Amino acid sequence: MISKLPAPGVAVFRGVNWGGLKTLYVKEVRRFFKVQLQTVWAPAITTLLFLVIFTVALGGGGRSVMGVPFAEFIAPGLIVMGMLQNAFANASFSLLVGKIQGTIVDYLMPPLSTGELLAGLTGGAVTRALCVGGAVWLAMALWGVDVTPRHPLALLWFGVVGSAFVALLGVLTSIWAEKFDHAAAVTNFVIAPLALLSGTFYSVESLSPTFRAISQFNPFFYIISGFRFGFLRTADSDVMFGGVLLGVLTVALAAFCYWLLRRGWKLKN
Repeated sequence: MISKLPAPGVAVFRGVNWGGLKTLYVKEVRRFFKVQLQTVWAPAITTLLFLVIFTVALGGGGRSVMGVPFAEFIAPGLIVMGMLQNAFANASFSLLVGKIQGTIVDYLMPPLSTGELLAGLTGGAVTRALCVGGAVWLAMALWGVDVTPRHPLALLWFGVVGSAFVALLGVLTSIWAEKFDHAAAVTNFVIAPLALLSGTFYSVESLSPTFRAISQFNPFFYIISGFRFGFLRTADSDVMFGGVLLGVLTVALAAFCYWLLRRGWKLKN
């Protein structure tokens, strides 16, 4: 029996196209790294200003929350908040700018599977988030805040998986959006409120029972609480429950994005 051979010049990839995946990932990383002053260091300075305002200008230097100085309490939340916002910004830009500029074929035509395309976009966004997180951590350490990691596994899980979750939200936004105003609307009316109302600057234990219950439905709350646990070994939520919930939500969102990309919704039409 003679097996059917591919046509001359047609590439055949069995398994994962590691070369193509690496190329897409490097492209995504180089895109934000070329302007790292804007995409990495500027968010670090902005986040440090938040810390200065809340601990110095507003007189929070002598306060303590959950048994730790206020600056040490909000520092982990500020770090991961910067990571999440930049993961979303990176992932929500790629496909959207391709649709607007008419270069979306650069993502759809290469010999990449749907999973490889999604992995490359998400990986680039998570890498930017980690770069921003490292820059913010360094800025706060130089400022004199104790940001010593005390539970590396929690930091790794909630930092990486949390960034991947928000990056997938960015991919979903870039699939749906038709212009930059749409992506900006999601940033301003969904991502920013969820991040700011997730316990970054306060402990949810100080809220009324109603608002405390509402916070339990905010996935960003579990990301920030778990990430804070990695520095302080204390949290205002069940870290194990939050970790499992975050993993389930990330897998479900990845499956949904995969389905949309495979259908080509708002990309091939």
